[in-house]
Amino acid sequence: MTSPTVRRRRLSAELRRRRVQAGMTLSDVADVLEWSPAKLGHIETGIRKWPSVMEVSALLKLYGVTGGQREAILTMVRESRLRPWWTEYEDVLSSAYVGNEAGAVAIDTYAGLLVPDLLQVPEYTAMLARSQRRGERGVERMVAAFLKRQDALERDNMERYHAILEEDALRRMSATPSLLHTQLRRLIEVGTGHGNVVLRLLPTSAGLHAGSAGPFTVLEFDEGESSLAFVEATHGGAIVESENGVAACQEVWRRLDETALGPDATITTLRRLSLLT
Repeated sequence: MTSPTVRRRRLSAELRRRRVQAGMTLSDVADVLEWSPAKLGHIETGIRKWPSVMEVSALLKLYGVTGGQREAILTMVRESRLRPWWTEYEDVLSSAYVGNEAGAVAIDTYAGLLVPDLLQVPEYTAMLARSQRRGERGVERMVAAFLKRQDALERDNMERYHAILEEDALRRMSATPSLLHTQLRRLIEVGTGHGNVVLRLLPTSAGLHAGSAGPFTVLEFDEGESSLAFVEATHGGAIVESENGVAACQEVWRRLDETALGPDATITTLRRLSLLT
């Protein structure tokens, strides 16, 4: 079963498709069911996150959806209402992003001056949490949440995890050689031990580049689901759903990919840095 977050988005799209197929407007449906058009609009856009089985059953009856198709959609409703693990860590991570990350089959990420989340060792995550002025309880929770997220690399349906890593992100650990060494060993281990993981290093000598505007991630899904992007920001970042917005992120990614070292050269460089620490 995929992420409940992805299920909710697919459910919204399916209900919208069924309404259009039935030749009805939002107002038509609202009049028949005595709902407000806003309520139905929220369900179809995913703003209302958890439509009930009873509400969706009423919609399907109105749209003439029966039999196996009806049961498949109602199963999607039940799965979309499950409470996933990441909702317990909303104080230390973006539940909206992680919910989509958990359902992605391909991830392309550029983390700027940080080591990408799914590649961090616990000591690095803890240092990052402290730099954000989190108390020790918050540090522990952030480390635990990031470790759970890293299970994504082991998922059977994870087709590709591709990370572009700034050399400067590593140099910022030079004041703590033991941490740098541990993080480098983790990067080498993941980069050589996972067939679906590709790491590419962006050398400092590249100068200003296409990613200078900041970190972002592009997520791809199965079953014909549209790709999403997540753009980092001081306030926590934002999910980009528009086709043009996602395409713009993908174009920046392609340009970064052209600038970065190849996978083999990246691992060679990481090994050399590890020997020097």
